[in-house]
Amino acid sequence: MEATSSAEDYLETILILSKKLPVVRSVDISNEMNFKKSSVSVAMKNLREKDLITVTDAGFIYLTDAGRDIAEMIYERHELISKWLVKLGVEESIALSDACRMEHVVSRESFEAIKKHVIENHEI
Repeated sequence: MEATSSAEDYLETILILSKKLPVVRSVDISNEMNFKKSSVSVAMKNLREKDLITVTDAGFIYLTDAGRDIAEMIYERHELISKWLVKLGVEESIALSDACRMEHVVSRESFEAIKKHVIENHEI
């Protein structure tokens, strides 16, 4: 399933929060991303309609298998690209910001080539 950059960011945030918190709620996402609760609510509705998340009656948000696949792909890209840029001498805040944009636009083929190069050459 193809997701927008915004949807990918929300899914990645849910994944990251699920590693830190016992349960993830809209308010947690709102606080983490510095977005209004109303914006998060609309985004959660869209993700639910695309079967990328489920929301319990108590408001707990969980990634579906499809949502988790997208979130993990984006998270892996973010981690590798940002670490690589820092290793290349880019200031960390710039590397994180650039990685956030790059993670959405790089093709699967190009990312796999970058990943292979970085790992084979011990660049991170």
